[in-house]
Amino acid sequence: MITGELKSKIDKIWDTIWTGGISSPITVLEQITYLMFMKLLDDIETKKEANASLFGLQYQSTVFKQGDFSVDDEGKMTIPYTELRWQNFKHKESTQMFEVVRNYVFPFIKTVNGEEKETAFSSFMQDAVFLIPSAKVLTVCVDVLSEIDMSNKDIMGDTYEYCLGKMSSAGALGQFRTPRHIINMMVQLVKPTLNDIVMDPAMGSAGFLLGVSEYITENYKTELLKKENVEHFSNNMFYGFDTDPSMLRIGAMNMLLHGVDNPTIKRQDSLSDENKKREAYSLILANPPFTGSVFEEDISKDISALCKTKKTELLFLALFIKSLKMGGRCAAIVPDGVLFGSSKAHKSIRKELVENNKLQAVISMPSGVFKPYAGVSTAVLVFTKDPSGTKDVWFYNMESDGYSLDDKRSEVKENDIPDIIERYNHLENEKERARTDKSFFVTKDEIVKNEYDLSINKYKETKYVPVEYPPTEEILAKIFELDKEIEKELLELKNLLNK
Repeated sequence: MITGELKSKIDKIWDTIWTGGISSPITVLEQITYLMFMKLLDDIETKKEANASLFGLQYQSTVFKQGDFSVDDEGKMTIPYTELRWQNFKHKESTQMFEVVRNYVFPFIKTVNGEEKETAFSSFMQDAVFLIPSAKVLTVCVDVLSEIDMSNKDIMGDTYEYCLGKMSSAGALGQFRTPRHIINMMVQLVKPTLNDIVMDPAMGSAGFLLGVSEYITENYKTELLKKENVEHFSNNMFYGFDTDPSMLRIGAMNMLLHGVDNPTIKRQDSLSDENKKREAYSLILANPPFTGSVFEEDISKDISALCKTKKTELLFLALFIKSLKMGGRCAAIVPDGVLFGSSKAHKSIRKELVENNKLQAVISMPSGVFKPYAGVSTAVLVFTKDPSGTKDVWFYNMESDGYSLDDKRSEVKENDIPDIIERYNHLENEKERARTDKSFFVTKDEIVKNEYDLSINKYKETKYVPVEYPPTEEILAKIFELDKEIEKELLELKNLLNK
């Protein structure tokens, strides 16, 4: 989440571009992310150079190559690759910097990683346009961005989230970014491996795919030294879909910056007939749109057959089930209504999860998790595609996620996430937990008897501790005593004022 000094810097860039004459908020956002991408590319290369120098090794960048970069086929517009680096063009005189960035650097970033073949990034950058209106505006933006520490490569996603809030559109279509710490929790629950094929059908800025890539990079360092594993990780492991081309561009940029060169990222409505892949993925992580509905005639027939509804949150659950390979895992965020809704569609999708899949966990999250952009109550469902069905379900009542649950979302010491991960990884120790605890098991039979209700409040027991109050006479005597003290104090105050 963007706060403090970083927030004020993004505000300054936003206001500068807006004042420069760009009136479309989404265009402002796109221009900011393009500039951030230019800086991040250079920052990453600078770090690689420093690491190589530390070990006495020579480093040759595959991004900023030796020789010249040519904008046109005839080679009339060329510039040394070194001049395309942020650290070099930021020192140029204002007008010269504007010409270099507009005429060379922007065309260059559109081709990154896609000069020999079209990649997900290069394909979505084809329609990108550089619209910074003047040298003055660009200079302010470059100066401010140069002051920002971008060691957190997910900063573009954080910026997107913040800018959506400025546009007052976050959550309007159920589109708000999943907090990074919630993504990390879900990734650690499903434990991705290098054998997985991962999909997010409503990827946004690719937060879940990035979470998986970081988990793999951190936990499979030795295995990633093998050529076949690198090939799978870079080209065949990640699949992301969305209907918003701006989001796809940002997502593709993020994936490239995280070392995933060529993920499969496509513009498509995942619920429609244009999405034909079934039983193709071993891992799905998602936070699909919570609100709205779709045209019934556009919904894929097999999804409708599983869940007859126009509610997107239910249709996406049906999609997850259809898309998983046998034995595949899923961790998805759903609004609370999915857990206890009484419609036929609500009950049928819950029955499908319990009877024909292995529902492992229902983690109820507090309503402030998505603030300040939305106050909806949500839960994380974790399940495996397993026709043997569910035996029992682990419930956890998350009370805090490490941040205040108001609009400020300040860091607090209370945080249930480490406990959730630890307990989920040792479910054998949870069998004896009481219904008054934060976590406990509920048998399938009990869930079935309750019409597949998955709300934790249906099963949680509250321990009432009796409170003993003093006798009425004693309370009244205390009130009279307090009245006398008040009267005495008022009299003393009056005497002081009359002196």
